[in-house]
Amino acid sequence: MHQLTLAEIARSLNAKDFSAEELTRTLLARIQQLDPQLNSFISVTEEQAIAQAKAADARRAAGEAGALLGAPIAHKDLFCTLDVRTSCGSKILDNFKAPYDATVVAKLQAAGAVSLGKLNMDEFAMGSSNESSYYGAVKNPWNLERVPGGSSGGSAAAVAARLIPAATGTDTGGSIRQPAAFTNLTGIKPTYGRVSRWGMIAYASSLDQGGPLARTAEDCALLLGGMAGFDPKDSTCVDQPVDDYLAGLNQPLAGLRIGLPKEYFGAGLDSRIADAVLAVVEELKKLGATVKDISLPNMQHAIPAYYVIAPAEASSNLSRFDGVRFGYRCENPQNLEDLYKRSRAEGFGAEVKRRIMVGAYALSAGYYDAYYLKAQKIRRLIKNDFMAAFGEVDVILGPTTPNPAWKLGEKNNDPVAQYLEDIYTITANLAGIPGLSMPAGFVDGLPVGVQLLAPYFQEGRLLNVAHQYQQATDWHKQAPAGF
Repeated sequence: MHQLTLAEIARSLNAKDFSAEELTRTLLARIQQLDPQLNSFISVTEEQAIAQAKAADARRAAGEAGALLGAPIAHKDLFCTLDVRTSCGSKILDNFKAPYDATVVAKLQAAGAVSLGKLNMDEFAMGSSNESSYYGAVKNPWNLERVPGGSSGGSAAAVAARLIPAATGTDTGGSIRQPAAFTNLTGIKPTYGRVSRWGMIAYASSLDQGGPLARTAEDCALLLGGMAGFDPKDSTCVDQPVDDYLAGLNQPLAGLRIGLPKEYFGAGLDSRIADAVLAVVEELKKLGATVKDISLPNMQHAIPAYYVIAPAEASSNLSRFDGVRFGYRCENPQNLEDLYKRSRAEGFGAEVKRRIMVGAYALSAGYYDAYYLKAQKIRRLIKNDFMAAFGEVDVILGPTTPNPAWKLGEKNNDPVAQYLEDIYTITANLAGIPGLSMPAGFVDGLPVGVQLLAPYFQEGRLLNVAHQYQQATDWHKQAPAGF
């Protein structure tokens, strides 16, 4: 059962090959047996999962149907979940149990999905390797000495190891797509505003977006269909109908115009990953697509702009974690100032402190115009580059990451080297456009991902291209040994 995709599980549940409860108990046993190697879960909600599975079986017995009814998933641990620890991978929220469900959690629960628990992540989603978590690093199931990517590394590792068929993640600068690339999964960051952020603990509010990680584009289409939609509780959520992502998967690719940005193939890209990208291009050409060279001239400014904007927003968002209202509080504070200082100093990890300080500096008097305002102007230029490119092509294709997964601890003392691994992904967040990563081969036994980008609200197009590619190839079917 654990080898089945989300779509195959839906068909099997409809056919009564097994019950949701049987499937849930099987996967819970796998998590108990195998997750100690991976550290992908922070909390396993066994009793709740079995109760939800029984409820799903009862709904099916009463004649109800639905692709997600009885489907087992798990949530990245920054989606608030009623009466379940929601830690954001941080000591400062280690004792926090959310008093409500995030909109994404509530929507999937209403659709009948069964949540098996909460998944490990970089602290407050700040990181590219899932090593900054208070609960320890997550291991990549393809090589336990390598990182799974971040910040949704727990989600990626659990799905890649077949502990669950799909999971939720969030993407602020590539945190769905990069782990998907490192673990041989498909992951999609929707258009900003497509998925509600209400109840999703914020890192950088103008960049964060929830989305699915799964083994196939079809599974991502299923889960995204359940997550997306307007939410009046979220002022950044767009009131626009959700496409039927499944219905568009089988559209032929004849006439599809693919853009290849010359900036993607410069220094810093592993030549073997470049070869994998070009192999994907050749396969898509066989399916009827045409290819055109394009330019994204302001891409070179993306990393410095992102690492001003995101920390600035983080420094504001994380000011609420002060030891007063909820979360960790230092012992025996001398006064209010001491309470603030020690609670935050003891509760936050090194990477979070680094970004808070960078952000506070960028927003401070005398530096706001020089840094934050200038970064926002660069953001507009990057968006304009994409809009000009999409006047010529339907999708943009390139590598998801410049290198395969690196060794645990290899870049811990060089945060800039980690930041540079986000070079191809962060532009989509700055512009707010949707992006998808799909499996495209292996380098030294480690998975490689290819990224697709599309205009606003064209998630269906990305899923269609990925699905058609996956019908013609079998990279996405490869599984890590031992799982």
